[in-house]
Amino acid sequence: MQIFLQGKLLGVEAFLADASGDDAVFAGRCLYASLLAEAVPRALLARLGLSPELLGTSGGGQFLAVLAVEHQAAANEFLTEVTRKLSAFTGAKLRLAWALTENLGAWSDVRKRLDESLLRWRGASAFENDGLFEPFVPQTGATDAFYKDLWRRLPDSVAVRWEPWAQGILAPAELPLPVATHAALNRAGDAPASPAELGARAKGAPVWGVLRGDVDGMSDRLKKAASVEEHIQISVLLKQLFAGETQALATQPEFRRKVTILYTGGDDFAVFGAWDALVGFAQEFHRIFGMGSEAILEDFAGAEGKTLSMALAPASSPDSSLAGVYAEAGRLLEIAKSEGRDTVCLFGRTLDWKQFAAASDLKKTLVKLIDDFGCPPQLLGDLAAFYRETDRVLPARAGRRTVETQDRPWRFHRRLGRVLDVPARSREYQKARKSLLEEFLNRRQASVKLKPSGRVALDWARLAQEGESR
Repeated sequence: MQIFLQGKLLGVEAFLADASGDDAVFAGRCLYASLLAEAVPRALLARLGLSPELLGTSGGGQFLAVLAVEHQAAANEFLTEVTRKLSAFTGAKLRLAWALTENLGAWSDVRKRLDESLLRWRGASAFENDGLFEPFVPQTGATDAFYKDLWRRLPDSVAVRWEPWAQGILAPAELPLPVATHAALNRAGDAPASPAELGARAKGAPVWGVLRGDVDGMSDRLKKAASVEEHIQISVLLKQLFAGETQALATQPEFRRKVTILYTGGDDFAVFGAWDALVGFAQEFHRIFGMGSEAILEDFAGAEGKTLSMALAPASSPDSSLAGVYAEAGRLLEIAKSEGRDTVCLFGRTLDWKQFAAASDLKKTLVKLIDDFGCPPQLLGDLAAFYRETDRVLPARAGRRTVETQDRPWRFHRRLGRVLDVPARSREYQKARKSLLEEFLNRRQASVKLKPSGRVALDWARLAQEGESR
């Protein structure tokens, strides 16, 4: 009789949060978690003498494999060994949970049994394997140097296999595991560049950030799968889409030296790099994902799994920790997903992708008015000062004068008109000026209000213009 085995890494977020302030250590931990999810199920099948073809899905911190019922005891023994050594090596931060069930009944019933069994691992009383966490003589625990070395040796460091007695419980192998590996190199070309180095390569303000993305409704999509074959097909193709397309996109000329991949999973990804490259990366990957998901899920009704939400968190300073900015990007992504499907959080505001396109166009208009038509850079400060939200206006405009002008929009008309009154009188200039005024002014409102896309465009333009004064 066939049985299904579903495994999942527990404690990944705590494992990442436990990283030191060293960015290479954090990035190395991200890579280590990705490698484990690929190496462990392959080692299990090898231990049981089974074909790699029986590995249904892997990556993103979990895996699904097909075994025979006579392999159940040996599988439990191997996975118990894995989780004990993994817990010892990572200081009890990472563990492995798994569930096994017979291939009986409809796939929806099988999947429900697997999910319910895995949920039992979240409580301390769930551990039933005898001696699973009893004291034993542990191997030498992980050090920062281990994770740094793993990160700095990319892409060679992904050619590994599970080995219980090796450092990091991973030993060199002939073939690399299927994980995305692109890292923008430092000036010497011998290691991945630091976040601050990537920020310095930005066109505009020397700011770096983290971009995270997650498929909307992926768990709901998998719950709708009618068979295990359908479940595996969707999971594998989406995983390949994330790993393959992020790798291909990151190696394009406009991103190759500015963007580094932290990880890709079955339905999510994280990259860091120069802020301007991350904005472009988000837009292009959203386009690629849209085409790919439509092709993969064209025969499946419903919107689940067909849209992608993202969030970009800029670092508050060049010395901000990668772990901290990564966590902030995760917080912003949760906010974006709570506001709707297919959204992007950019510069602290959530937009849908049509609004993103509008913000991009307005940003180009703002930059053009300054660069091509001679409007003073003060234009961006005046626009920020008139915005209804006072928490992010320029310091010079944050006093009484700002409040007054928000309540008296005719002052905005007059002052903005003076700022935009430049010698250029071409038709192109008049078109750009009209477009800008229409974005900021609504005659039916009693006060000036900027749309979310307009505010994003304003912050976008200000970051782009900062580089002009350097």
